[in-house]
Amino acid sequence: MQIPEQILAILKKAYQIEVDGYTFYSMTAGKTTKPAVKELFEKLAHDEIQHQAYLKEVMKNYDQMGTSAFHAKQAAYDLTEFSQKIFTDRFREQAKGASFEMGVLSVGMTLENNAIAHFSSAARDAREQDVKAFYQFLSDWEKQHFDALQGLFNSVREDFWHAGGFAAF
Repeated sequence: MQIPEQILAILKKAYQIEVDGYTFYSMTAGKTTKPAVKELFEKLAHDEIQHQAYLKEVMKNYDQMGTSAFHAKQAAYDLTEFSQKIFTDRFREQAKGASFEMGVLSVGMTLENNAIAHFSSAARDAREQDVKAFYQFLSDWEKQHFDALQGLFNSVREDFWHAGGFAAF
């Protein structure tokens, strides 16, 4: 059985990850002048606020309900529609050859990948099935953002390399 202090530490870390993500995504949205890029990072920042609210609720309920609080609505956010809207020629054209956009996509992927690794590790180490499943849910949640960012990164990478003079030999 995992002790409550360990579980609370993971929940607090999860909350901090969402705060960090919100800070990064909202700062990025505020710095860009390109509408498609701004839209992407505003959406990601909004998702992080939703994640924070969800985790606050779980933490509050955990004090009263224990691990059964983890059974609260675990509907992962579906980014399919979001991805289809953002994976557009408009985004690619606006981000074409732009080091800022490539840099922030890369940093965003790193943040999301670190969160995935943290929660996957916590899931592997958890002994109780409810706790293990909840940590895996958090990992899968972060993977949605990672996959969206990676798709965007891959779609503009060739344009970025070409603009930077990194042509194949």
